[in-house]
Amino acid sequence: MKALRALRETGVTIREATPDDAVGGVPPRWVALPENTGEVAALMRVSAAHDLAVVPVGDGTKLGWGDPPERCDLLIDTCCLLLGDGSAVEHSSGDLVARAVAGLPLDVLNSTLSRSRQELALDSPLPAGTVGGTLATAVAGPRRFRYGTARDLLIGITVVLADGTIATSGGNVVKNVAGYDLGKLFTGSYGTLGVITEATFRLHPIPAARRWVTVDLPAAAEPGSPAARAALAALDGLVTELAASRAEPSAVELEWPDLTGGPVVSALVEGVAADARAEAVRKSMDEHGSARITAEAPAWWSAPPGEEVLLELRVPPAAAHPALRAVAARGLPARVRGSVASAVLLVALPGDVGAAEFSGFVTDVRDDLRRLGGGLTVLAAPPGLAHGIDRWGPSGALPLMRRVKERFDPDRRMSPGRFAGGI
Repeated sequence: MKALRALRETGVTIREATPDDAVGGVPPRWVALPENTGEVAALMRVSAAHDLAVVPVGDGTKLGWGDPPERCDLLIDTCCLLLGDGSAVEHSSGDLVARAVAGLPLDVLNSTLSRSRQELALDSPLPAGTVGGTLATAVAGPRRFRYGTARDLLIGITVVLADGTIATSGGNVVKNVAGYDLGKLFTGSYGTLGVITEATFRLHPIPAARRWVTVDLPAAAEPGSPAARAALAALDGLVTELAASRAEPSAVELEWPDLTGGPVVSALVEGVAADARAEAVRKSMDEHGSARITAEAPAWWSAPPGEEVLLELRVPPAAAHPALRAVAARGLPARVRGSVASAVLLVALPGDVGAAEFSGFVTDVRDDLRRLGGGLTVLAAPPGLAHGIDRWGPSGALPLMRRVKERFDPDRRMSPGRFAGGI
């Protein structure tokens, strides 16, 4: 085949795809393993010449997120990418800056940075997340409350566009991307605009100490009952108090494994005088239950509440309480976990939930969240369950997003159909 021959002529390792390489159930034809940004550009030029649809991938933990692509010819695996000097990380410790390749796992990056007592202050909610995958899906963990998201910590990016053009933010860019903030555009784009190959981040010193303060709150009683509303109001009051506390917690997280039982709230205190500040937080929490201080994170910290059926709720921080009430009122056995102070919550439903129940849950909760100024995204769901459901929900920014897609990928060859509105 001409396309396969042309791909191999780039000198990049090309292998036949296997069922494990499927993207949302759609199998690619080939998998490429480039070793640098130039090789990615060569692959993209061949793909443009032969009209091949391309999907970038890191460690594959989020290949089931988003809609299945309309077609997938070539999977570009970033696992083997290296910088120009043959390394995976360029660390300028004096400037608190690091440049890393997209395929580098976040835990490996932070292990390297820790030698200089520095870190990238991102907590991926999935194990083994890579730099590129974290940016492409815009995931962020508990410490987003203090440090922000990947978009906030990103200060430079190198991408390869659909025609093979290499573009780098902060320097000379080609004419058709001039004026765009590449970092903001590509963060959360699900591979629909191009291939992220390198990223440069602002770092932080590793805190001298970390303490978690955790409290088990009383059961919320029957969902929708006066007792349940009172329990949610108490939870809201506690979170509001912690968010404004002089102890300055880096994160305030909720674990609610059973909406008919009691929620757990845990706050992270980092840095100078961590013990004294944690004690102040504990005294605040003691008004709601018997709080405890630990030097280790709770077992559930910075992990999704489930993976088979996973949804993300985002609302303004002041609306976290009614958002939780909207979930609890549906009567499904949901498990909720996430950043209550930032009002970004993950909701897991059982894998055997019925299609009608699931559809009704998504529709009803979206209606409630829309009135609160928020929304719901279906991150992961079995194909049969997600069929006929808009995973992304309505977005007023969709016309602008389509114009950006048209500018960067006019032939719709980059992860076509994976993003909101079929982008």
